[in-house]
Amino acid sequence: MVNKESLFQQLASMIASAHQLHFDMTKDMPMGDITPLQYEILELVSVKQPITASQLSECKGISMPNMSRELRKLKLKGLCEGIEDTGDRRKQYIRLSPLGEERIAAAFEHMRQLFMQRIEQIPDSKLAKISEAMGILDSTIFRAESE
Repeated sequence: MVNKESLFQQLASMIASAHQLHFDMTKDMPMGDITPLQYEILELVSVKQPITASQLSECKGISMPNMSRELRKLKLKGLCEGIEDTGDRRKQYIRLSPLGEERIAAAFEHMRQLFMQRIEQIPDSKLAKISEAMGILDSTIFRAESE
């Protein structure tokens, strides 16, 4: 039987390690005219788009006024855009603009190269197990509560 408390401790350690890995993979990334927070917003939008400003605010742990300010700056830089919800005109979704897609693609390429270096010496059999474990985590622990 699996010790659920031990499993939680492993999860907490993995989350901390994931944060460190993300920092390591983005710390030397050329960001041009955007701040690290703005990059993180674009990164989140890229994997969750379309997403509302309130969802972004909640996920990043910053107030709605601060999120609105950052989104306004990103829109002025042409990196993201708002789209109205056809069912509720009060609701607006955020998505990347074509320029934002280009910026994120370049950022992900930077991270991909670092990732490839990191896994270079790992045998295929272990990579297959890592892939399987990531799939299991994604379909269980990391799934959205609303699903």
